[in-house]
Amino acid sequence: MANSMQSPPPSYLPPARNSHTGAFLITIISLLILLIVTGSLIGQHLLTGPSPTTLTDTVTGPFIGLPLNIAQRNALQHLSSYMQDKQLASLYVARMSLDEEVGQLIMVEYGDTYYSSDLDTMINTLHAGGVIMYEFQMQTFDQTKSDIAQMQARAKIPLLISTDEEGGIVHRLIHIYPPRPSALSIYESGNPAYAAQQGHQVAHDLSALGINTNLAPDVDVALIPNAPDQITRTFGFTTDSVIQYAGSYLQAMQSDGTIGCIKHFPGLGDASIDAHVGLPVVNRTKDQLYAVELAPFKHFIQSPDRLENPGMIMPTDVLMPAIDPTMPAELSPIFMTDILRKQFGYDGVVLTDALYMQGISKTWSMPEAAVLALKAGDDMMLGPTGVGQMEDMINGIKAAVLDGTLPKARIDEAATRIIALKMEYHLMPAVPPQA
Repeated sequence: MANSMQSPPPSYLPPARNSHTGAFLITIISLLILLIVTGSLIGQHLLTGPSPTTLTDTVTGPFIGLPLNIAQRNALQHLSSYMQDKQLASLYVARMSLDEEVGQLIMVEYGDTYYSSDLDTMINTLHAGGVIMYEFQMQTFDQTKSDIAQMQARAKIPLLISTDEEGGIVHRLIHIYPPRPSALSIYESGNPAYAAQQGHQVAHDLSALGINTNLAPDVDVALIPNAPDQITRTFGFTTDSVIQYAGSYLQAMQSDGTIGCIKHFPGLGDASIDAHVGLPVVNRTKDQLYAVELAPFKHFIQSPDRLENPGMIMPTDVLMPAIDPTMPAELSPIFMTDILRKQFGYDGVVLTDALYMQGISKTWSMPEAAVLALKAGDDMMLGPTGVGQMEDMINGIKAAVLDGTLPKARIDEAATRIIALKMEYHLMPAVPPQA
């Protein structure tokens, strides 16, 4: 050990350093220290110093000034910037029970003129996805707004609150607002800007009450003068007029945040009887149907203007033998899946017409019709008017899932579309569900 502590022999001593080299190294080290200190001060200045406006005056390049604005914080904190509404909605659906999912697929009616325990059970216990309201339930502004607020407060997932506020002979808010012009009178004005003005007005009036969905506009092309179900309800007598005027109305309404629902797919313009009292039969050729009745639906689905893309589509019970000789359109896989989904590319929510209408109810019970509608490609069922009817529909759908008649994946798909629509229109936040 003692030998290891001895000084090395002279031949192992390092050569003496040049004095200029030592001074150079000292200078380099000093510069490095200065750079580190300066960098630290700049970093602190960026975090606590000037506002983003000041920084952007002096700094160029892809840097984000601090503090972050709301959109930038959301982009860092949430998945909404990186996931589409349907992807987020699927996370909610994956956490739902079958009862909760099936409830979301139903838009209920209620027979009372006030918020009742029956309605509360459908919303809070049976998990209804939406409620439709009629004129007898909307007597005053304050009463209507209060009832809707109570509905939303009792819902575990925000509701689609809808009505048919078309104007003309279909005016659900007649006790609250002045009469509105019909679709036909808007067309007869010759002014598409008038259609847009009415779209803005109806959105404003509905929103003030808490109604977020208007089951309008009607995009049927009127082919029979004074047809019983279409008097004054359509925007003219040609495909072009319907597209122009209904398009201006739909753009305006949806730009103001109200969900639009175009109807009645695949078209009632040549129907000679009212679908409420029987099953209309339209005996036109396939080419005629595609060129006229189906053309407005295809236009709005495929429009590059997102405000023209309908939030919802309502089909109805009409028989068109040239395309499907056996099933009413809203229960037809040919119409609802092959044409609407695959050919036209629609991936939004399909809400059936009321399943108690005579064109359906003369042949199928409401639970049977609901299962057929889901199998065909519809997402949301309109019709139950109380707890008993809603429970029957839920039980019918669940039984079809359990026995394999109706794939569970079809339930998931429909519920996902409904939740995604609610996110898209800001009825619920587009963020992942909380753990």
